[in-house]
Amino acid sequence: MRTNLLGLDPGALAGFFAGLGEKPFRAKQVLRWVHRLGESDFDRMTDLAKGLREMLATSAEVVPPQLVRESQAADGTQKWLLDVGAGNAVETVFIPEANRGTLCVSTQAGCTMACRFCSTGRQGFNRNLTTAEIVGQLWWVARALRARAVPEQSTPAPRAARSLGAGRGAERAISNVVLMGMGEPLLNFDNVVPALRLMLDDHAYNLSRRRVTLSTVGIVPLIDRLRDECPVALAVSLHAPNDALRSRLVPVNEQYPLAELLAACRRYLQRSPRDFITFEYVMLDGVNDSPAHARELVEIGRSVPSKFNLIPFNPFPDSGFRRSPPEVIRRFAERLLAAGLICTTRRTRGEDIDAACGQLAGRVQDRTRRAARAPRAA
Repeated sequence: MRTNLLGLDPGALAGFFAGLGEKPFRAKQVLRWVHRLGESDFDRMTDLAKGLREMLATSAEVVPPQLVRESQAADGTQKWLLDVGAGNAVETVFIPEANRGTLCVSTQAGCTMACRFCSTGRQGFNRNLTTAEIVGQLWWVARALRARAVPEQSTPAPRAARSLGAGRGAERAISNVVLMGMGEPLLNFDNVVPALRLMLDDHAYNLSRRRVTLSTVGIVPLIDRLRDECPVALAVSLHAPNDALRSRLVPVNEQYPLAELLAACRRYLQRSPRDFITFEYVMLDGVNDSPAHARELVEIGRSVPSKFNLIPFNPFPDSGFRRSPPEVIRRFAERLLAAGLICTTRRTRGEDIDAACGQLAGRVQDRTRRAARAPRAA
């Protein structure tokens, strides 16, 4: 059985080449070919000896998830549905902006968290994605964007590699990666961390820790473990300012209540590449958007260095929720800003192709049967 090199982080790839009797620098060469240039054909890796290329052809492969469907929204947002086998497919989204290009990556087929306002959580869960399937989303999209930017060269050289997804004149390179797609990243820790290491490695995707963001609903012990092993920018799906409401919207709060979660956030900041935690807060009409909720949120903001990102709810069928009116969101943000907190309101992108926050659903063979028993929101 051949080894999929997309699933090997820099240390594991060096070990793979050591097993072939090769020097460690070969791993760096192949990292550049595979991840910077999106190359999957070993014969085209022209600075490798012919014998090594032949050896790799029989012992290794570069295989990303296969494309099922691609969609593009009117605002330029692009969504890819990628097959991960056994009837499961995940979605990844690229959001182009004037000064950045953000790729939203999935880490699980489905999700066990069952947040009541999230389409992914409503469909249930099948399995964790492998490191190759996580990194494969970045590899696939970067390669697709590069191919659109310039015609593929017949024999590219590693030193010609540019930023992710970009060729000469490319306008939409991937500058940021957010693990905010399908799934709870920390519950797939052993596959997510090697993927992060590839995103950060100088010879692979060469992203700054500040430009890679992991979003979690708040798995406290794993927040601590991430801080110790591979700290990147951290976003926490907060969505409520008190335990009673948060437990209703985000069930894991019953296991890790707000006091424990906020303490973990303060500990994370000891090693975080940013000096704040981003708190994501979906705005639900009549549920969590009152002046009293804003006042409670101010107290949270004063206890943890943070930035609040208000997210207008993105509807999906039978959600049971409505988006807070624009004026309500504006006044809510003003209350946070008046208290001296940093607050932004996320502009909804890709809503017309179900690519907005909370809308990713993919296709999952649910092993939890959660989709059949998920209650509707009150």
